[in-house]
Amino acid sequence: MEKVEFESLPLPDQVLQGIRDTGFTHCTPIQAKTLPHALEGKDVAGQAQTGTGKTAAFLIAMFTKLLRNPIEEPKPGAWVAPRALAIAPTRELAIQIERDANALGKHTGLKIVCIYGGVDYDKQREQIRKGVDVLIVTPGRLIDFYKQKFFSLKSIEVLVIDEADRMFDMGFIKDLRYILRNISPYNKRQSMLFSATLNHRVMELCYEHMNDPIPIRIEPEKLVVDKVDQKMFHVGSHEKFSLLLGLLKEEQGDKVLIFTNTKAEAENLESRLQYNDYNAAQISGDLPQKKRIKTLERFTEGELDILIATDVASRGLHIDDITHVINYDLPQDPEDYIHRIGRTARAGKRGDAISLACEEYVDNLVRIEETLTVRIPVEWPEESMFEEEKPGHPPRRKPRSFAQRRQSGDQNRGGRPPRRTGSGGSGGRGSSGSGGGGGRPPRGRKPNQRRRSGPPRSGTSSSAN
Repeated sequence: MEKVEFESLPLPDQVLQGIRDTGFTHCTPIQAKTLPHALEGKDVAGQAQTGTGKTAAFLIAMFTKLLRNPIEEPKPGAWVAPRALAIAPTRELAIQIERDANALGKHTGLKIVCIYGGVDYDKQREQIRKGVDVLIVTPGRLIDFYKQKFFSLKSIEVLVIDEADRMFDMGFIKDLRYILRNISPYNKRQSMLFSATLNHRVMELCYEHMNDPIPIRIEPEKLVVDKVDQKMFHVGSHEKFSLLLGLLKEEQGDKVLIFTNTKAEAENLESRLQYNDYNAAQISGDLPQKKRIKTLERFTEGELDILIATDVASRGLHIDDITHVINYDLPQDPEDYIHRIGRTARAGKRGDAISLACEEYVDNLVRIEETLTVRIPVEWPEESMFEEEKPGHPPRRKPRSFAQRRQSGDQNRGGRPPRRTGSGGSGGRGSSGSGGGGGRPPRGRKPNQRRRSGPPRSGTSSSAN
């Protein structure tokens, strides 16, 4: 595909200056296919993976439309009426969009505000009261403010729905439809939707709430880049944490991202790794927002060596220089596996992706390898790779009260209690985990797994925590 320069596109000078400041010169494939249609004011539905430049694509189109149609400055005390709305499924993605919007829109003079759950209402309310042109939101918090009649959505000129497929997966589709019913009509605004897949559910949403959208599909050249070195170890649940300690000691990664399937297991790993003298912290769905942002900043800046995350909490993460991704639990969804290991080997660098297949989650391997169309290389752990835990037990977490949970909020909904979804770190079924954190005992090894003689290692049994 022939490369397209941003300078060749009919963009306002203010937008071009923001693009120059960020160092961008040529369009990515999704930008090259999307922008010609979007700059003409047409609705688009784009299929693109994370990291392909889709955020810049819709922000450039959004800023261009708003600058081409200037409006008078609202009078003091006038009804707050945002002109553009960008909806994201998670707080992290909303924050990332805000960061990119501030960089690309630096010279536009447009007022950009981001609101999401887990942050004090008054602070966000004051931001909106000062005026807003571009409102970046998560569904729950937007609805909370809208029902308080704090602003109008009838003046929306540009609507963006990012990661639409995750809206379905995370149970936010009813909230999204409520929002779409209460904003300006589909033929009075420009709409852009982006999703990792334009499946039947997503396209049905497009045809129902958009104005004859143009579908644009960018298929990734490869699901996994060549510079990700994948390998997998078959291991029993009761030996899993011991092997993790051995791998951390052997690999000596500078920046390690560990994925679990549940919030409870993420908290369990955080306690046990810290007890074993590792600089580790976790982010999960109901972690207070200020602590969550601080943890991500510490990991990004290199102050934190190990970050533990669930899939729900990790959506929208863009962190450079991650040397290792470890799947402590094999994910149920193959797309989550691809998303996880794609956090490393970014910007042309190499990275390692290590998966631990225990009897709890090994059945997920079939779907993962079918999606990858290749087998993940298997290595058998040697005796020396298992590292003993420190004697004793890490301190148990004090159960959080319902009031504390309401105060921290779930990942999008401010003070509302967390949703239960059954997987992905929401505390639903299976939240007991599998790595020695009080989960069910091992159900026996698979025939092709190496047997270990003797009793379980000290401190690594499932009752150790």
